[in-house]
Amino acid sequence: MLKRFTDVCVRYVQRWMPDPYLFAVILTLIVVVLDFLFVKNASMIGIINAWYSGVWGDKNILTFALQMILILVTGYTLAQTPLIQRLLKRLASIPKNQVQAAILTFVVAGIASLLNWGLGLVVGAVLAREILKKLKSDIHFGYIVAAGYMGYIVWTNGFSSSIALANTDPGNSLNIIYKLTHQVVGFNDSIFQPFSWIPVLAIFILIPLALKWMAPTESFTPNIDSIAESMATSEQAAAVEPTAGTRHTFAEMLENAWIFNLILAAAGIVYFVESGFALTINSVIMLFTVLGLLLHWTPIRFIHAFYESAKTSGSLILQYPLYGGVMALMAYSPATDIAPLQVVISNALVRHANATTLPLFNYIGSCIIALFVPSGGGHWGVQGPVTIETAKAMGLTSQVYLGKLSMSVAVGEQVTNMIQPFWALPVLALAKLGVRDMMGFTVVAFLIGLVVFGLGTLIPAI
Repeated sequence: MLKRFTDVCVRYVQRWMPDPYLFAVILTLIVVVLDFLFVKNASMIGIINAWYSGVWGDKNILTFALQMILILVTGYTLAQTPLIQRLLKRLASIPKNQVQAAILTFVVAGIASLLNWGLGLVVGAVLAREILKKLKSDIHFGYIVAAGYMGYIVWTNGFSSSIALANTDPGNSLNIIYKLTHQVVGFNDSIFQPFSWIPVLAIFILIPLALKWMAPTESFTPNIDSIAESMATSEQAAAVEPTAGTRHTFAEMLENAWIFNLILAAAGIVYFVESGFALTINSVIMLFTVLGLLLHWTPIRFIHAFYESAKTSGSLILQYPLYGGVMALMAYSPATDIAPLQVVISNALVRHANATTLPLFNYIGSCIIALFVPSGGGHWGVQGPVTIETAKAMGLTSQVYLGKLSMSVAVGEQVTNMIQPFWALPVLALAKLGVRDMMGFTVVAFLIGLVVFGLGTLIPAI
């Protein structure tokens, strides 16, 4: 039954899913229509001005976009280090069939996503490519790549969770909790709570079972030559070495001087220690840069790997400004006393909530809003103020409860990513696939995650 359902999802996605860029454009137009329907006194010139302010103006998310792109690029650069490359090759030799390959790819990508979401995205795709090289035509490559992308469904419960990280930093512009309550919420009140890690454990049990039952019977290995060429390019980028027995220029000696990497890495580590091991978005970028410097060892190897990694970010650079415009449209209000669309949606959901159901209703709202704002931190900027103001009005302002509310919003975003193609873009770029080759399989992960993380919002904090 699950396989038949998955086959139907794959067929419909292949028929109806547009290119992700057009998906973003269509979402923009939908929000414009919703603004006219639900925002009082909305005008075309006001909507255009709001859209411009989000794309290029004073409400743009270009700084945050660069942070997210750097997390992705530094994560992929780390994945290209010889140590991790050898580990992935060894892992790729383990599975003997496509079901084993899919489950392994999901578990590895899921664990990596808990460490760093950028690393999780790329590790799943890179491992899928290595498995393709081993099993060749005996697998459905889109199914294996989709399994790796499914590992991304736990990223906001991990150490690179942009919302959980923002909660720890009073100076972060996305720390909505601190702005409204002057409280700092640490990891002990968010990702280390049972409402966070119990659903993650359930996901690591249920999705492998689903992958077994939904496995396609036909093989699918498109563009195998271009994938092999891409893999060779990545390996060359991670293995730049001076040729033995030849004389080198001064510039080449500098490029291979490991001491420069060591100095930069040491400076980063010292700062991290001096900051009290503070985990913020910027410090996560720094830590993975440091690991990349150390594991690539020489500057030239790090440079080539970083350049190769940056190629995967083009689609994000193209689309992130559009989603900044969508965020601004969600927050558009003709006057201070008129509720914007994001407040209309959130208020409609939490109007009858109590202390137990408020996180659940926020989670449902998060799943809806994430279709239009597929970014953990940017999403929190949209829904966070309404969420925390509602909690304040109800007298629910303990740090652990506010942490639970923030995580209810976070996990809604990660679940919706299974049907929102924005974050699949770098995975598809690495796998040389189209969105229609993969997204049909991830609908099942969306449905599983929708239930599991929804129930997780009802787990009490400790």
